[in-house]
Amino acid sequence: MPYPEFMVAPMRKELTDLGFEELRTPEQVQEFVNRKDDLALVVVNSVCGCAAANARPGIRKALEHASAPKARVTVFAGMETDAVDEMRTHFLPYPPSSPCIALFKGGQLVQLIERSGIEGHSADAIADRLQAMFAE
Repeated sequence: MPYPEFMVAPMRKELTDLGFEELRTPEQVQEFVNRKDDLALVVVNSVCGCAAANARPGIRKALEHASAPKARVTVFAGMETDAVDEMRTHFLPYPPSSPCIALFKGGQLVQLIERSGIEGHSADAIADRLQAMFAE
């Protein structure tokens, strides 16, 4: 059962305010992948504490980098499960993880930060790692 929308709305807004497009259906996920953006940031958002304290603040800071992707999309774990499941098929061979942050190039996964790289890591450390990924 999904979380109540009033509960996740502020968490969604944190990313949409940064220019993230929400993908709520498998078809929207496939359309994103088929666009083959030069560089795109994908976030599997979550209600967990590490998303609130580490991931979303780290993403916000990382987007200050000159090479930050203009294409930005997000799916929400525990909410639009079909869209999340479809996105995760593009993360293989990585197992399901939420939150997680992925970098796509030309519609293909190039790097992924799993929950283990978010939980217990500061927002600054996550921002630094993302900025290094953007520069690479």
